[in-house]
Amino acid sequence: MRKIRIRGYGVSLPEKTMKFGEQIRYRLTGEESQFNLAVDACKKALENADLSINDVDCIVSASAVGVQPIPCTAALIHESIAKGTDIPALDINTTCTSFISSLDIMSYMIEAGRYKRVLIVSSDSASMGLNPSQKESYELFSDGAAAIIIEKTEENKGVISAVQKTWSEGAHSTEIRGGLANLHPENYSEETKEEFMFDMKGKIILSLSKKKIPEMLTEFLKENNIEIADIDMTVPHQASSAMPSVMKKLGICEGKYINIVVEYGNMVSASVPFTLCYGLENRMLKTGDTVLLIGTAAGLTTNILLMKL
Repeated sequence: MRKIRIRGYGVSLPEKTMKFGEQIRYRLTGEESQFNLAVDACKKALENADLSINDVDCIVSASAVGVQPIPCTAALIHESIAKGTDIPALDINTTCTSFISSLDIMSYMIEAGRYKRVLIVSSDSASMGLNPSQKESYELFSDGAAAIIIEKTEENKGVISAVQKTWSEGAHSTEIRGGLANLHPENYSEETKEEFMFDMKGKIILSLSKKKIPEMLTEFLKENNIEIADIDMTVPHQASSAMPSVMKKLGICEGKYINIVVEYGNMVSASVPFTLCYGLENRMLKTGDTVLLIGTAAGLTTNILLMKL
């Protein structure tokens, strides 16, 4: 076990909401930005942890889409909350599962003694790239940010195990093709604008996920000598309203996973940490619980992480 604990957390949401039937979605307005949400979540996490930024050894931005291509988003966040310090700042990106990847990687860094305390923040503004003509994705995604501070502990808690796999046959089923080196912004026009928007083939991704993930989870549990019944709660990526059927396929029964898709939608990279914060804040998760974090991301990438709170 990589001995870490959650010291503090914070979330930030836009003020504006949209309703699609009973579904509520959070969307940025002209006065707000993804960057501001990220900084706000960081400040709330520090306050919740009763820490100052000087108590943090590393800042990690774990977002699907950065604020700008260069410098990394973590450096820009550093400018707002840590300017004048030399705290290292870096980005870790596996799109929707960036937080799980970051938690996995940084727990090793803490275990090795490189860092004592790390601030991980995930933020995304999916609404900026949504295609209104693709109803499935347009009505699914929300904007938001969540920050979590992890630190070294001597207690019997932390990351028990984690795994990540990628099946690139799904690489082009969830993508934004334009905007960087593949399709330079100079190629943007009315005719090409959809190349610069989010494009998701939900049925293909769902089919591939249902085919691959159950076997992946079964292998993971077997390798760690643990059964589904030993897990107190699952914190899944809020990928879609199909979550109940996916959870059933994985053998995780209702009441053993957090489902807030209706109330908050899919916040891309912020989805898993936001759901984790929601569970902590609403006492759905408690000290001593064995918790499973699981999510799918563009690629198709899947992350599983088992931890004891």
